[in-house]
Amino acid sequence: MGVGVVLYVDDSWQVIDSVAKKWGGSGRGFHLSGTVREAANPLYSEPEKSNKVSISFDSCKITSVTCGCGNKDIFWCQHVVALSLYRIRKASSVQLRVPISETLLQMSREQLQKFAQYLISEHHTEVLPTAQKIADEILQASSEINLLPGAPDPTAGASVEDDNSWHLDEEQVQEQVRAYLSQGGYLNASTQLSSMFSKVREMLRARDSNACARMLTLITEQFLADPRLLVWKTQGTPMTDKCRQLWDELGALWVCVVLNPNCLPLDKQQWHQLLLEWASNPVCPLEDADGRHGLTLQNLAGTAIHNGIQSRSQQPPRTIFHRALEASKLTWRNEHLNLVIREDCGYTSDDNADSDHFNSSGYPLWSEHLPTACARVDALRSHGYVKEALRLAVAIVRTLKNKQKQEMKKYKTSHEASPSTSRKYGGNRNCPANAEGWVGHPLDPIGVLFDTLSEASILPDTTHSNKPSTSRHTSTDNNANCIKPLYHHVRISGNRDRAESYLTMALKVALLGLGQQRLMPPGLYAQEKACKQEEKLISKLQAIELDARLIAVLRREVDLLLEGGPCCGLGIGIHTESYPMHTFAKYLFNSLLGHDQDLAYRVGLRAMRLPVLEDTEEMDDSGNSLGSAMLSRFPRWFILGFVEGQQCELACTLLAAAKGDIHRLRTVLEVAQRHTHSSSQLFKLAQDAFVIATPVDAPKHMPALNAAFELGLQVMRMTLMTMNWRRREMVRWLVTCATEVGVQALVSIMQNWFSLFQPIEATGMVATTIMSPATMIQLNLNYHQQEELASCARNLALQCANKDPQNCALCALTLCEKDPITFENAYQIVTDAASHIMNSSQLFTIARYMEHRAYPHRAYKLALLAMKNLHLAYNQDTHPAINDIHWACALSHSLGKNELANVIPLLVKNVQCATVLSDILRRCTLTAPGLASVDGKRRAMKHLAYDKQPLRQLMEAAICAYINTTHSKLTHISPRHYGDFIDFLSKAQETFLLAHDGHYEFAKLIENMKLVYKGKKKLMSSIKERFGL
Repeated sequence: MGVGVVLYVDDSWQVIDSVAKKWGGSGRGFHLSGTVREAANPLYSEPEKSNKVSISFDSCKITSVTCGCGNKDIFWCQHVVALSLYRIRKASSVQLRVPISETLLQMSREQLQKFAQYLISEHHTEVLPTAQKIADEILQASSEINLLPGAPDPTAGASVEDDNSWHLDEEQVQEQVRAYLSQGGYLNASTQLSSMFSKVREMLRARDSNACARMLTLITEQFLADPRLLVWKTQGTPMTDKCRQLWDELGALWVCVVLNPNCLPLDKQQWHQLLLEWASNPVCPLEDADGRHGLTLQNLAGTAIHNGIQSRSQQPPRTIFHRALEASKLTWRNEHLNLVIREDCGYTSDDNADSDHFNSSGYPLWSEHLPTACARVDALRSHGYVKEALRLAVAIVRTLKNKQKQEMKKYKTSHEASPSTSRKYGGNRNCPANAEGWVGHPLDPIGVLFDTLSEASILPDTTHSNKPSTSRHTSTDNNANCIKPLYHHVRISGNRDRAESYLTMALKVALLGLGQQRLMPPGLYAQEKACKQEEKLISKLQAIELDARLIAVLRREVDLLLEGGPCCGLGIGIHTESYPMHTFAKYLFNSLLGHDQDLAYRVGLRAMRLPVLEDTEEMDDSGNSLGSAMLSRFPRWFILGFVEGQQCELACTLLAAAKGDIHRLRTVLEVAQRHTHSSSQLFKLAQDAFVIATPVDAPKHMPALNAAFELGLQVMRMTLMTMNWRRREMVRWLVTCATEVGVQALVSIMQNWFSLFQPIEATGMVATTIMSPATMIQLNLNYHQQEELASCARNLALQCANKDPQNCALCALTLCEKDPITFENAYQIVTDAASHIMNSSQLFTIARYMEHRAYPHRAYKLALLAMKNLHLAYNQDTHPAINDIHWACALSHSLGKNELANVIPLLVKNVQCATVLSDILRRCTLTAPGLASVDGKRRAMKHLAYDKQPLRQLMEAAICAYINTTHSKLTHISPRHYGDFIDFLSKAQETFLLAHDGHYEFAKLIENMKLVYKGKKKLMSSIKERFGL
């Protein structure tokens, strides 16, 4: 209607007074018609528009509307709103007429005929068929129209007995819901459907019968007609989260509808039948979002709404409408309930004190299954009974507090009798637990109570809306832009305690709900929903500014939660699979830190535990025991990663706050190390601690830095024998952290490397980084400290080289190169491992390093060892080791003829590739051998001859390799490779000609080819043409 208001006050909209008319008859019914003219818009080249509008009224309700604009929507168009406002604000300008039937009575027969003919002439294309039909029926004496007295008059209104309701275009409701559902999981569609649910709640508050009897029914029918439901059921896949949230809201809405305190029995019976019909639909979603048909942990709780006699395991699966079905059986005809919601009462008589219906102070209680009782509160608020909802909410909170006191007494009695039954940090799988959690429940009982009580405490002059929240299961980002409400204490009516207010009660019930010891619900959706409801409730708590009165309540309630034993999530000896308290404890810690540090740290440290990962009774010490145990658990913790992230955030908050207190910092560190089982989260905590300890604009905080270093050491130990894709980052970070701590930290990690690093990490990243010039400059060490680090690095290098020579030998040689003794020891480790551990590529790499460091003979020895491990087939002419072979031969040639003579037999034995052998043969004749002699003197040396040793053996091997390769190529050659083969023969001819009888041998090879492969005539013809043989 807001759009219509704007249109009415805008000068571009005018209601033509002479056309606007109102008919009124019996005082119940009216009809208003008029023309709404829209002025031209030159900016968009839009001409002037006129729209005829017709509105029918009945019992102060608009029962039907018609507009010429053709706009199709579930809400009235702006023209209808503009005409309605014109009638309201300028009632005297609208001409009032009697019903048309009264006017017709005043006409003569001639006037009536003229009236009928003019009407038909004005709208002959529209009404002529209808007029002719009515005329024919009137002329028939026995027709039905002649048997009834009088005639209908739409301008006279309906009779007193006729039903009336606000106008609602049902076809448009169906079409729009169908269109939004067809868009799937798009955000806009979910937002629009959520707004429709909000509209239903708004209509409930206005007590509009359209809300439940028509609009909500239409929405539900379209939801059940969604074709995706059948697909999801057939494929056995869960529905999308957005869709499931909408279904949850739909189910909660029906609970509100059937719990209408002023609902007629007939209406409730009709809704019950509708709900039964929908629940029996095969595609109706189940109450369990994750589709479990059997008995679950949540089904173990007996509830007031779940009061069937038959065993749960024998009943069919519960659908999304079963809560509404069971709520439809509830009544408001309870004397004590009526007393609670109608009167602000408080008794002091001894007859009422400590009874089931009153607490020790004489205030009324309402003992009912909590979600059911809160559903009553939500129904009262939704139907506009705000005061009654407040009274019932207060009674429910008092009941919860009364039960909390009773459970505390029982726990203290049992604890004193057997104090050894509880464990300080761990959990007990066999201890009693609340199977049904209040936070995460489909009806959101704690959220209902908190909203009811907190909204009564909002300052009247704030811009925040004072209306009840419209949706509990769907959320949008628009709330982030709303102005936060301002709260103040409002005294509870009829309460003698002046310190207690609606706001303190809202805080109490929120703390009770969030601190309830409850099991992690089964299924991914249920677990995510519990997390979202918890975060939403905490965000509402954070919007409340805590004054002295609220802080006193907070401290008192937190003390009770800590001392509550297994019944409280922060108590001692909780169930192993209890929902963790990390997010809740973070809020409590931040709220209490400025007022009671001891209590704040008690809460934070207690909540750091994660019993589901700390129950090791069924686990062994093997590396994979934790993962297998988690996979075998029921229910599975699908959100374990999120939970561990919240645990890390809590630990980081505690560390940051304890920075100035060494004792508390040490305590927080020990607790974090004990209870954090995720290496990734522990690493994040270490990084956060490092940032805290090394501010940009302040000196380093050494206690916090040492804490970060200790956390880093634990991360190294946790990930040493496991696969972690962030391991390299973790190792580098630890070296950085140790560098900030100081020399002793660096010495420590190098001396204890075997418990922290793999050998390749210790040499390649740790020791190399520590001994780099950049680190030395950063540390500003003296000579003694540098030597201490260098000695540790060399010892580490030798140990790693012994343990893993393949990966650590080169780094070990690099680290030891400045110390002759350790360098020789590292070299000896390489030569010892060359024959059975290291491959040729690794040996060639180290040999090249030796040559680069001016140790040619050591490089030559390693090259010989590498050649022994190398094998090259005839067709491996692109092998990556070819460059290494050329380098080894060049090194041998440069050292002298004897060194070359030692290499050639290995080359002939292990290399069968003809092109490689021929290339080496030619390179050995380009220069004289021995140019890199040890004494450095220039000697007159001759070039080596092909027909003499050691090159003769190499030449013969090359020729033999060409012959073998030629026959191998001809075995599987195809015509497209003839050109490449002839080029290969050309290279072979060049090598053959190096020998004295090479021409003869090559010709002999060609002749043999012609004889053996005479069928390849085209190839033989090309060979003859190329070589003339």
